[in-house]
Amino acid sequence: MKWIVIAFFLLKLTIVNAQDLTVVAIGDASLEREKIVFVEPEISGKLSKPHKSMVREFYNLLKSDFSHYRLKFEVVSRKSVKTDVFGKPEFAKLASNKIGYVVFMEATKAGAGDFLIKLKAFGVGSESLLLSDEVSTGKSNLRKRGHIYTDKLYRSITGKKSIFTSFIIFVSDRTGYGDKILKELYIMDFDGHNKKRLTHHNGMVISPSISSNNRYILYSMISDNVSRKRNIDLYLYDRRSKKSRLLSSRKGINSGAVFLPDGKNIAVTLTHTGNAEIYSLNLKSGLLRRITRHYAIDVDPSVNNDGSIMSFLSGRSGKAHIYTLDPKGTEKNVRRISFVGMFNATPRFSPDGKNIAFASWMDGHFDIFRIGANGKNLVRLTKNFGSNEDPTWSADGQFIAFSSQRVISRTKATHNIYLMDKDGEIIGPVTKSFGSCITPRWSR
Repeated sequence: MKWIVIAFFLLKLTIVNAQDLTVVAIGDASLEREKIVFVEPEISGKLSKPHKSMVREFYNLLKSDFSHYRLKFEVVSRKSVKTDVFGKPEFAKLASNKIGYVVFMEATKAGAGDFLIKLKAFGVGSESLLLSDEVSTGKSNLRKRGHIYTDKLYRSITGKKSIFTSFIIFVSDRTGYGDKILKELYIMDFDGHNKKRLTHHNGMVISPSISSNNRYILYSMISDNVSRKRNIDLYLYDRRSKKSRLLSSRKGINSGAVFLPDGKNIAVTLTHTGNAEIYSLNLKSGLLRRITRHYAIDVDPSVNNDGSIMSFLSGRSGKAHIYTLDPKGTEKNVRRISFVGMFNATPRFSPDGKNIAFASWMDGHFDIFRIGANGKNLVRLTKNFGSNEDPTWSADGQFIAFSSQRVISRTKATHNIYLMDKDGEIIGPVTKSFGSCITPRWSR
């Protein structure tokens, strides 16, 4: 829906300064990190050279995964750490070096060409064994098993689930040819590996979103991007059956859809009555219930975790800015919360419902901001980093994936998907040389 909003509001843009908002500088938030030592894997028995290479890959994957949580951990590699006769590390010495955790790995040969990893993790402060586990893996499932294993390790230390087993869906134009622009839906691991194509419409897929159980994906499709009579239809993709079905093909736009917390209804922007309004659509019956009713354009809904607040974009002020309302009624408790930039795009609630990430047009490009659901505590997350938009939160609320456009020349630009932490520290790209990659959506 972003391109619709831009086209509508470019005619009457004026710069709007932040009013009654405190803009927090990037990187103001800081925490004392704990050192976690990953000891070089010990090889037991005979392992072939390819197996040793895979053990090294497994070891590096664990370190790479943990390095994403750089606000919590400082990842350290060591060739060895002394242990006593019971296999416990020298806690006092480690504590004196301000080390919080130490992880040991032992690799041995397993059947069917696999290898076995035995892992032990110790908490230095508590002088306790936090995790003792083992996993058999090989080339075909190394990364999947590695992420599962690292998640176990993370949970044993923090008591919380990590991002390591999550995935991101996104749209890429890599199947286009010549002057024919085609956009399809793809899926990948959170770190950019294992990219797979999900749709084969040979059309223009836009605006995806994911259900709370991660099984279903909503998206819209422009079947003919040349005809002036084109319609934007809404589809539902089932990851289990790997099939799509048409949900709504009402005249005009059927797009920007998101799942409501009950799993039975969705919020979607429709224009069949002549104006862009947000409706609740029951997935089983197809019945509509109106959520917005205004002469201005209302698009791009996002709903908090308990369904009590919906954010959306509206032109009620003459420019596209963020509003909130109670989606259980029609035009119930409407409130404007954004006053920054020329116009805004793609507001998305954090998993805990306390914050909204969004894109704002400033200085000739988009940047990502974060704001409290109450309209307070505005934070600018990106600056001097290309044009950045389409933010999406990780399920633990610690990270944001977004699309970033870099201008290569006067006639060429590229879009890739990047990760940053919730306070704006850029971690890096997760797509590269995969076409123009946009509209990421993180699994729930």
